[in-house]
Amino acid sequence: MAAPEYTIADFIHREPWWKNRALLVLNIYLILPLLSSALNGLDASILNGLQILPAWQEYFHYPQEKILGIINAAQSIGTLSGIPLSPCMADLLGRRASMFFGATIVLAGILTQALSTSVHIFIGARVLIGLGNAFTNNAAPLLISELSYPTHRGKLTALYNSMWYFGSIISAWICLVAYDQAGTSEWSWRIPVFLQATVPVLQMAFIWFIPESPRFLVAKGLESQATRILARYHANGSSESGHLVAFEMAQIRHAHNVERKIASSPSFLTCFATPGNRRRVFIIISIAIFSQWSGNGLVSSYINIVLDGIGITTTQTKSIINGCLQIFNLASALLGTTLVDKLGRRKLFLISNVGMLIVFSMWTLTTALFNETKSTIAMKATIPLIFVFFFFYDFAYTPMIVSYTLEILPYNIRARGLAISNFSAYLSNAVNLYVNPLALNSIGWKYYLFFCGWLVVELAFVTMFIVETKGRTLEDTAALFDGVKPPRNTTEWRDNLDFARMPRPRSPGLDKDARDNFELHESSGDRCSVSGSHSHIEQQEHSKVQSSVFGSPSHLETRSEESAITAIK
Repeated sequence: MAAPEYTIADFIHREPWWKNRALLVLNIYLILPLLSSALNGLDASILNGLQILPAWQEYFHYPQEKILGIINAAQSIGTLSGIPLSPCMADLLGRRASMFFGATIVLAGILTQALSTSVHIFIGARVLIGLGNAFTNNAAPLLISELSYPTHRGKLTALYNSMWYFGSIISAWICLVAYDQAGTSEWSWRIPVFLQATVPVLQMAFIWFIPESPRFLVAKGLESQATRILARYHANGSSESGHLVAFEMAQIRHAHNVERKIASSPSFLTCFATPGNRRRVFIIISIAIFSQWSGNGLVSSYINIVLDGIGITTTQTKSIINGCLQIFNLASALLGTTLVDKLGRRKLFLISNVGMLIVFSMWTLTTALFNETKSTIAMKATIPLIFVFFFFYDFAYTPMIVSYTLEILPYNIRARGLAISNFSAYLSNAVNLYVNPLALNSIGWKYYLFFCGWLVVELAFVTMFIVETKGRTLEDTAALFDGVKPPRNTTEWRDNLDFARMPRPRSPGLDKDARDNFELHESSGDRCSVSGSHSHIEQQEHSKVQSSVFGSPSHLETRSEESAITAIK
């Protein structure tokens, strides 16, 4: 009689997560790294809101074109300078230490910005904030993806970038309230900047209460600590030999050992060392650029100029539109986040790009009509089109830009791959921020035509290159790109299961009165080896987890270095 086969789906928690004390505590802990994205949105949007305030404009002598472009690009310049170092710190000292270091620099930059007495000091402070963000924005999503519960990882990593709008909502409405209360006083812009310090202070105070990434600990040889963390937060404090913990540790250890043999000393060059890695980098660089050059930057950083271009000039009206747009953006991003595991990554990208192309073309038309004819109908139509455009943008690019990047990268280049993605995004954003005001003031609505053509390129890319990753663990997803050309719609056969409602399978290997002896085997006689191939897709794709009665699940760990596993998220 053949031994029953199991995947990680057979061991996961099936009750609502909030009824499991360990999962509830873990998800509360993960709010702290999620705030890194909120801080990024708060900082980026605060500058957008400050440009609407008369006091800020007057204090800094109404910056125009080049100076305004430099002010907006300063944070990206700081981030670019720190990105090459951020993965090194995250891999060397840990995800928590890197977050603490980044939060310290961000706090120093915020205080300097709030106390600025000249535009040069203001620009320098924004560079400093960007430098700190390079470390927090690299370490925070790594910690979330590597620490979260297997069935929560997709939603939490998608939620990470969606939290950008949570910060932007706060900044938009803080600026409006500050303007209402302080009027043309310089405190109308200093108070919103001071309030930014809340997030880095919280992170510096509480980051050490969060457990470290188990994958980082395994990479440093601290497997017992990693096992204790997984047992406490993934198995609700059960014995360290619990089946889920043993399964996760086996997979992490095996993936780490294979990747270590492929590249014993990972560097940025490792990201380009194999065809699979080059394919990954090509995709993550492309979607990082798309996230900044889809036309969204026109409103995200220069809503003041955009609204002037359609005849809306009052400060109160601009602030209200900006605040409402940020709330709408967050709702759209959260909708996309909830559909990540239902529709899949590829379908989300396709819906997003088709929608953006259609709506932005209509937005361009109404803006052109207003500028040429001063039509009030065109002006009124433009505002809802801006909202609809951002719905399609936020539907995929906000939740997926970080989540998809982390999913397709193996551990040994995950931190550096994310750094490459961040570098590409911030570099394209810096160029975008500098060019946009010059182009808008020079050629006006005709600049929109460029983005119409660029959105066609984005849609073609997504159609040809985005690979579906729904229904896979981090290690299993990373294997898709190695060795063989992955089909674009590859998914596991159980990718649509609702684990929270799925009845637990009854089998001899899981009977409460029996002890399990889990072993990992290759099918077709394949052994786990890197000789002759830089891939471990064959070793993961065709392997099984099998059980026999009378034994201990610790066998799953002791034999994992010679075995490959296929697991479902």
